[in-house]
Amino acid sequence: MPHVIVIGDGPGGLSAALFLAKNNLDVVVYGQDKTAMNWALVRNYLGIAEIGGTEFQKVARAQVASFGVTVHDATVEKIEPHAEGYRITLASGANVTAKYIVLSEGKAPKLALQLGLVFDDKIGIATDKNAKSNLDGVYVVGRSSRPGRSQAIISAGDGAAAAIDILSREKGEDVVDWDSPPKES
Repeated sequence: MPHVIVIGDGPGGLSAALFLAKNNLDVVVYGQDKTAMNWALVRNYLGIAEIGGTEFQKVARAQVASFGVTVHDATVEKIEPHAEGYRITLASGANVTAKYIVLSEGKAPKLALQLGLVFDDKIGIATDKNAKSNLDGVYVVGRSSRPGRSQAIISAGDGAAAAIDILSREKGEDVVDWDSPPKES
C-alpha cells in the first residue's frame, strides 16, 4: 500500500510526488498527461528561460521517475474514505488504498466532489496554506484550488507545500527539504 496517491500529473501533482518520493515515502501517480501544460509555452518558471509545456512534462515525469515514482496511465473513477485512509477505484476496477491523497484535477474536480469538497468556479476548493482541504489526509493543488489564478510554478509550489506538510505530519515535526552540495575534497 502506498503512503500517498497523487491524482493528476501536471506540475502540482508531479511536484508533490517528487518531494514525497525524494524523502522516502511510497507514492503512486495516476494521470494521462492531459494537463493544460501540453498547450503552454512557459517563460515564467524561475530557473528556466523558456520551455514548451510538453517538453516540461517530459522532463518533470523523468525527474519523478528517477526517484522511483511510477506514473500510471489510468483513470481514477471513484474515491472514498477507507479505514486506512482513502480508497480509489480505477477504470479497470482495481482498488488502491493510501493514507493521503493529493488531488490535482484541474478545473473539473469530480473526485474532490465525490468526497464532498465544494468547488466554486471563482475561488476553487478551499485549502489552507499547505494545500490541505478540510478532510484529513486530502490535499488539493493547482487549478482545483486556484481556478482563475493558476500558473505552472504556483501549482508546483502547491504540490511542494502539500508534500512538506505530509512529510511533517508523518515525522511528527516540521520537515525542511534541503539538499547540500557535495563537499569538495
